[in-house]
Amino acid sequence: MTTRQIILDTETTGLYADGGDRLVEFAGLEMVNRQMTDKNLHLYVHPERDMPEEAARVHGLTIQVLEEKNAPPFAEVGRQIADFLRGAELIIHNAKFDVGFLNMEFRRMGLPTVEELGCTVTDTLAMAREMFPGQKASLDALCNRFSVDRSKRVLHGALIDCELLGEVYLAMTRRQFDLMGEDEKEEPAAQPVASAEMKRSAKLKVVKADEAELAAHEKYLDGLGESCIWRKEAVPSENGGENA
Repeated sequence: MTTRQIILDTETTGLYADGGDRLVEFAGLEMVNRQMTDKNLHLYVHPERDMPEEAARVHGLTIQVLEEKNAPPFAEVGRQIADFLRGAELIIHNAKFDVGFLNMEFRRMGLPTVEELGCTVTDTLAMAREMFPGQKASLDALCNRFSVDRSKRVLHGALIDCELLGEVYLAMTRRQFDLMGEDEKEEPAAQPVASAEMKRSAKLKVVKADEAELAAHEKYLDGLGESCIWRKEAVPSENGGENA
């Protein structure tokens, strides 16, 4: 079954969806079978309130900038966002934050929540903390870890963050994807593994001593005198053979 995934990010007026803050930017990049498609959605949204200076310093979106972009209020684009997300797996870094704001905005319009839209959520922040316990798990840190170029990320922005997160997510899940065999590459049939004994016997080559070497060996034994065990007479065995 083909899974439709959406790499998602938002920017807001602040940190608290239940404290009066509003969404000001939405970006979603669609991915199917680990390939980005051309079905993307990027919207600036007027928050219908003031923009705190600390928030503007993070993403660069002042009320003036949003008005210059003719950003509509969420009420005009909420249904478009909901339809875009419906039934998809959402790939989000720190999902609790973004899902909280989307659900708040959807409820204000009487629209279904993310869960009610049939979406599942994969939180790459939680994934990173599990994969690299005790280490930094920010998007910047993961870009550095997986050698993802983030030089264009001067400010936080929903679109650029989605692009970076898409590369990070593919890098984080590449090993799992390969193990599952979903890349549809045919692996060569496994060859039988020879035992260590078979390998050793296959390499052994018996080389018999020539006359000169035998003569040298006898001379060496002569030097050992009567105590040389190799010169003791052979004792007949019960089966007619000889034991040294």
